[in-house]
Amino acid sequence: MPRVLIAAIGAATLLIFLGPKFIEWLRVNEVGQFVRPAGLIPEGHAGKQGTPTMGGLLILFATLVPFVILSSRSTVAVLVLFAAVATGAIGFIDDYMKVVRKRSLGLAGKWRMVGLAAVAAVIVWVAVDVIGQPTTLQVPIWNQDIQIGIVAYFAVVFLVVAGAANAVNLTDGLDGLAAGIAAVVLLAYTAIAFVSERTDLAIFGATLVGACLGFLWFNSFPAQVFMGDTGSYALGGAIAGMAVLTKTEILLVVIAAVFVIEALSVIIQVIVFKRSRRRVFLMTPVHHHFEMAGWSETKIIVRFWLIAAIFAAVGFTLFFRDFQL
Repeated sequence: MPRVLIAAIGAATLLIFLGPKFIEWLRVNEVGQFVRPAGLIPEGHAGKQGTPTMGGLLILFATLVPFVILSSRSTVAVLVLFAAVATGAIGFIDDYMKVVRKRSLGLAGKWRMVGLAAVAAVIVWVAVDVIGQPTTLQVPIWNQDIQIGIVAYFAVVFLVVAGAANAVNLTDGLDGLAAGIAAVVLLAYTAIAFVSERTDLAIFGATLVGACLGFLWFNSFPAQVFMGDTGSYALGGAIAGMAVLTKTEILLVVIAAVFVIEALSVIIQVIVFKRSRRRVFLMTPVHHHFEMAGWSETKIIVRFWLIAAIFAAVGFTLFFRDFQL
């Protein structure tokens, strides 16, 4: 327990200490955010143009240092670290292309999916062939394992990795929203790893929780820096890795329910609009719907955090119940 707590405190402290200099460096080098065209975002977001981005690099660094120092660097934990860094690298390429091209369009979607598929393939290979993890899915409440085979398992892991990375990315539309929800979700996974006696995995989760909290010091409304796709993809990759290595791929839907809802809102909007030319939501992802309905940005953020905490608590409770059986 002490190392887990020290890891979280160390990551938060390191990020808060390095944050001002890093943000100033981003500002000097004009590494700023490019917002989507008018009509695709609420009017108030135009003022966010030029805010320093790629803060995800700071999150990853603040996570890596305490993890390397405090953990025994087990294969399981290093594999989750790989998931975070590799998906973060995909997001970094996207961010870099946006900065160079000076527009809101970066890496093409098909190449992002190819990269995420490669990350999923490495996770499956190491988890199954090196660690010896079974190709099964654990069904919560019923507490049963379903054998699905290697091909289907890869499909599930790819869905988890791609879904988590893109869901966090979609959620990262308000100051502090994605970082706060990610901290809540990762706290639940840190607890899951801890009760499962996977200390290194708990240390990694704690460092990332601490890094997210430290990042909120600068990312809370009004944001001084954005995490960019570098950060949102890295957080999504880390959450996906934690889910796969704790065998909670299905339970992830509950633990990370707000991220799931954000992604589903976009999917529903697109499908319904293509079929009927009508919109279910005023704007998607769903946090923009509430903005368009007149909610303040801070009200949306805090309420989404609270909802995320409730779902994460329910998810952990379901896991702990099955773990004790």
